Amino acid sequence: MNISKTNQYLWLVLTGCIFVGELIIMWVLNALPALNPWLGSFVDASLLSIFVAVLMYIFVFRNMKKAVADKFRAEEQLRLVSVAFEMQEAIMITDANAKILRVNRAFEKITGYSEQEVIGKNPSILGSGLHDHAFYAKLWSDLLSHGIWKGEMWDRGKNGEIYSKIATISAVRNDKNETVQYIAAFTDNTAHKKAENEIYRLAFYDALTGLPNRRLLLDRLSVALSASARNQKYGALIFLDLDNFKTLNDTLGHYFGDMLLVEVAKRLKMSVREMDTVARLGGDEFVVLLEDLDADLQEASRKVAQIAEKLRVKIATPYQLNENTRHSSPSIGVCMFYRNQVSVDDLLKYADMAMYQAKNAGRNRVRFFDPHMQQVVETRALMEADLRSAITDKQLSLFYQVQLDQTMQPVGAEALLRWQHPTRGFVSPVDFIQIAEESSLILEIGDWVLETACRELARWSQHEKTRHLVLAINISAQQFMQTDFVEHVAEAVKAHQINPACLKLELTESVALGGLDVVVTKMLALKHGIGVTLSLDDFGTGYSSLSYLKKLPFNQIKIDRSFVRDMLTDTSDAMMVKNIIDMTHNFGMQVIAEGVETEQQLALLREYGCLSYQGYLFSKPLPVEEFEMLLNKDAVGRV
Repeated sequence: MNISKTNQYLWLVLTGCIFVGELIIMWVLNALPALNPWLGSFVDASLLSIFVAVLMYIFVFRNMKKAVADKFRAEEQLRLVSVAFEMQEAIMITDANAKILRVNRAFEKITGYSEQEVIGKNPSILGSGLHDHAFYAKLWSDLLSHGIWKGEMWDRGKNGEIYSKIATISAVRNDKNETVQYIAAFTDNTAHKKAENEIYRLAFYDALTGLPNRRLLLDRLSVALSASARNQKYGALIFLDLDNFKTLNDTLGHYFGDMLLVEVAKRLKMSVREMDTVARLGGDEFVVLLEDLDADLQEASRKVAQIAEKLRVKIATPYQLNENTRHSSPSIGVCMFYRNQVSVDDLLKYADMAMYQAKNAGRNRVRFFDPHMQQVVETRALMEADLRSAITDKQLSLFYQVQLDQTMQPVGAEALLRWQHPTRGFVSPVDFIQIAEESSLILEIGDWVLETACRELARWSQHEKTRHLVLAINISAQQFMQTDFVEHVAEAVKAHQINPACLKLELTESVALGGLDVVVTKMLALKHGIGVTLSLDDFGTGYSSLSYLKKLPFNQIKIDRSFVRDMLTDTSDAMMVKNIIDMTHNFGMQVIAEGVETEQQLALLREYGCLSYQGYLFSKPLPVEEFEMLLNKDAVGRV
């Protein structure tokens, strides 16, 4: 038979009561013999003992059963509390004076301290030193007023490592509402915190250098503008770009390029105050944000100029990249700011403008932004936008300047690009060709010029006076270096069914910078594969070299107008012209002089042996209709 522990105790007590009852009856019979007859007639001693035991059960055993049940309930609760105490959450119990009374195994695992090491000590032994007095004042204020505090806390383990924990501290109060204990329960939040910090780092910091990225820079710049409005002090934005960084990547590889960027980041951080921000926007572009400079613009500008020059010198110091020593200089643009006078985007744009001014001035320089610079850039941007629409709106046209031989007979023409804007009027090539080259619009414009020239040659081939003419067009270095340039020329020649010898491509000396082997291969394909004529334009103004001139298969050399203009007054220019003509003849090439404007210039060129000419002495560039009318005259004449 299964009997509960409670019933076992009750049966044991009942048996004891019967025994005690019998003893009581025996004592009564012995002490009071007069009662023997009466008691004996009522019942024998055993029955009387049972009666007494029942009475005792009624008056005693009910309370006994309740006490036993309460005891087992208390033991069960203690068992449950003990199990809960050893759960994954760390628990620490202190007395009212914050002396540690007990900790669980999870506490020992997280902190590294055993229970024996912390009993009787203050929880401050876990302090990380990362929280200030205000933090703990708020914690105790919540505990004393509300009896509970919840939040994140940084503690230091026994091994010295700092960890994050999410904790709840509760006050335990007695019936008199007096705090008798504190119970702290917490979990290790370090892994979650590391993951959170990694997400933040990836979102706001550059992976290579560890510097703030564009997103974080914009946030800090916005805060800096607001701070400037409050303290009424100037700040500055320094935009820095490494000169010729691409060359380093191309020669040594991206690994060494990354090494250089990391070293630049270190030098920048060491060169400014801790409160200043050094950020990497991407590539080789860095930005330094300087705050709280001075309330006076002149003094603030002086400080920024010193810092910018310090950065320039620091970055220009040679770098040791493993076994390689490399030099790299910066181009630096500076834009001052005060209060909220400009937006964040405009401030970055202005600093960028100043940096490009430093590059245009020769690199390795510092330039400050000024409103005139902004006006120039905005004008350029508007012209670039207009130039994009000029192609589709057919605002571009070709003008033709005649080229003659020594008998003053037309042998060809140079096609010169002209732009007639609906509101700007005539726009000089000087004003828009450079914009076209810098924006890569020159590629689209170059394709249009090639197609237009081939179409004109096809029409000229139908007439006696024009079918022999050679039409020269200018080819930019960008256009020439396109991988499919040769194929594109071949397609244009074939599509319009023109004599390829009548198409002359004028190339500048800058094409040789694209790699001599590649250039020679392309030129041979154009000259011998397709049959077009090749002319070297503006000879003598750039990187002229007899060594590469001998290798490049040009048909013709064009003497630049700057030499022709001054050869009558400058003996050096005159000697240069004569040497160019002699050298060209020695190489078996033709020579043509451009910019001929006077009879005296023409006479000297003839004397030197130049047999082809172009210039205002014969005709200015003309629209195609006027050019053809000029050809119909018996002699071109001199204008």
